[in-house]
Amino acid sequence: MYRREDVAVHLFGLTGGIASGKSAVAERLRARGVPVIDADEVAREVVAGGTEGLRAIVAEFGEGVLDAGGTLDRKALGRVVFADEAKRKRLNAITHPLIGRRTFERAAELDRAGEPLGCYEAALLVENGAADAFRPLVVVACPEEVQVARVIARDGATREEALARIRAQKPLAEKVAVADFVIDTDGPVEASASRTVEVLAAICRRVGAEPGRYGLG
Repeated sequence: MYRREDVAVHLFGLTGGIASGKSAVAERLRARGVPVIDADEVAREVVAGGTEGLRAIVAEFGEGVLDAGGTLDRKALGRVVFADEAKRKRLNAITHPLIGRRTFERAAELDRAGEPLGCYEAALLVENGAADAFRPLVVVACPEEVQVARVIARDGATREEALARIRAQKPLAEKVAVADFVIDTDGPVEASASRTVEVLAAICRRVGAEPGRYGLG
């Protein structure tokens, strides 16, 4: 399981809601030289073909969650767990420890590479009660109507589908309430890009990382 005291690299958290602009902020951080550990990517790794995670999921939910190639069919698994809270909890009990362990391995890799700072990008960081393990916490936010418009444009969803996906997560206002820093993406791209630089500089000051490493004055 990831614990900050086990590694010297300082991982700060990056979260937000669906279509809030979190991925764009992560890309800007990468462009500045900040390594980003993507929780979605880690989650896919721990249930890839042949893994302990996939075997445990099949043992719990049956081979109906596999596709024709024997890999995880996420839509089929979603149909099983999203309509049943008890099953969703059983899935989380399988995947969360594996994700935590792989996150620690990624952090240790950054540590060995001499990285002083890293970013952990996770949509459900607050929902999962992990925010305090990744302080300072950066929340990317925008009004719900902006989220709706982005989901419709990006995914071809209906308004009702977009709202259902957005409201399946904790409201952005509740995430903002526990944030150390907020990046508002409701406005010109240049404004949120500038704010990202300001936040990165503030994080460097807070954790004692050298700002020049990330092109900051």
